[in-house]
Amino acid sequence: MSPTLLASSLLHSSLPSPPPITPRSFLAHDTTTQQTKFIQFATTPTSTPNSSQTTSDQLSSPKEVISNPIYQIGFNSVSQDNRTSSKLQVQNLVKRITALPTSHKSRIIDTFQSDGGFNTISDFNDLLMAFVKADELELALKLMSSDISSSHGLFPNSWTYSIMIKLHCKKNQLSEAERGLDHMLENGFQPNAATFTDLISAFCRGGRVGKALEVIGIMRRLGIEPTIRTYNCLLKGLCYVGKVEKAYELLMNIKKSSKKKPDIYTYTVVMDGFCKVGRSDEAYELLVEALEVGLTPNVVTYNTLFNGYWKEGRPLEGMNVLKQMKDRGCVPDHISYNTLLFGLLKWAEIHAAVRIYKEMVGIGYRVDERVMNSLLRRLCRGSRREGGLLKDAYEVFERMADWEFVVYNSTYDLVIEAYCRGRDAALALVNLHRMVGLGYNPKIVTFDNVVRALCVEGKVEEALSVVVMYRGRGFPSRATVDILIDKLNRRLRHSDTCRLLAAGLKLGLIPNREARGKRTLIRIRNNSPCTMSVE
Repeated sequence: MSPTLLASSLLHSSLPSPPPITPRSFLAHDTTTQQTKFIQFATTPTSTPNSSQTTSDQLSSPKEVISNPIYQIGFNSVSQDNRTSSKLQVQNLVKRITALPTSHKSRIIDTFQSDGGFNTISDFNDLLMAFVKADELELALKLMSSDISSSHGLFPNSWTYSIMIKLHCKKNQLSEAERGLDHMLENGFQPNAATFTDLISAFCRGGRVGKALEVIGIMRRLGIEPTIRTYNCLLKGLCYVGKVEKAYELLMNIKKSSKKKPDIYTYTVVMDGFCKVGRSDEAYELLVEALEVGLTPNVVTYNTLFNGYWKEGRPLEGMNVLKQMKDRGCVPDHISYNTLLFGLLKWAEIHAAVRIYKEMVGIGYRVDERVMNSLLRRLCRGSRREGGLLKDAYEVFERMADWEFVVYNSTYDLVIEAYCRGRDAALALVNLHRMVGLGYNPKIVTFDNVVRALCVEGKVEEALSVVVMYRGRGFPSRATVDILIDKLNRRLRHSDTCRLLAAGLKLGLIPNREARGKRTLIRIRNNSPCTMSVE
């Protein structure tokens, strides 16, 4: 049995027996050479001054896309330059189709065929591949399901099958992709390494490394040598399922090979595998090795280490990597900074986090909204011990407003507390109103903080307005009520004091019988605020 038939048999034995979903024209092959033909190809001018201004509103129907105007292009009889130009025109057509409403897209294939169709299989392949590249996968499936053998006398070639396999892999229809490979082999076509790599990559993305290894075996039986991209896909799949040792062993075997040499992506994939299982030091050793063999790490390589170090609780190691990264001329991106900043905040390295934040903003990067909230919360909590962090907290809060970021409920509570601690009761009150207006539910302690801050600044009326805001949420704490009573008594506002005490008693809160303060004026007799004596 020939290697091709043997490989087909081995693959087919693992597939279900129902008839394939691919059209009849894809299951047979006619080796008759197609005569050189000219076709009416549907496209639009690409060199007109206003062509770039075309919008989906202008493309109101599929007919307008297909026949405005129609060009005569001979694909098989023209020079290579014109062939390339034809492919560009196909891509331009697909871009215009992509801009159509969904309801029109579904009719585009029928319209195209009625206006000229395909005279060569190359024309069909070009359009099919353009749809796949543009991620218009449903249109590609519809085009692929058309019976081109009966309507146009065309038969799929090796490239047709390769595109079909790529399409099914993108759709994660791996059984159909396998069937496509099976039919390809049965019809005497030999896939190239890129087609096998598409299938291997799809299996690995789904965690089916065993199937990917089967495909590698078929490649070798057919005498097709895996490329470094093939190995990279397999390495990624092994790391994805946690088989890091196997991935490392494969990397070592690739290094020993005289035919293939690892690239930086090869090292990065295995480094990522080590970092995900808490072995960042071994990942760093691979980085050193990559440098020694003359490879240049990219930003993804370094980001892998940032991610690994923070997960292991060692974010400061990431600071060292950042310095090495910049020393080697690799520019950190926003993912680098966000990952490093998140790790520093996770492990409460607040001062290092502030330095990274300022560096990041100085470069012009935006901090992720979630990380920004985390930074602000850390600063507010840290300001309880270090008053100097209040200034940084205020700056971060203002920048969040400038960037129109959402401030989370828990973050608002801490910001208001920070304003109260910084003796800025007015801003605390403003943000309390803003918080309630956003539909958030402040904690009782947040209300208490604002009441106390207002009382300290002698703003009793504002403090009473905050007490009104408690309604339905609870009541001030006993300590807060005591402070407010003292302030009211100092102003001889006994009726307000009586009402405040009555409201507290109704909710079961019994203040200290003698409100705290050197100049207490009111006592409560028999737990009744309506029976008072003024001393």
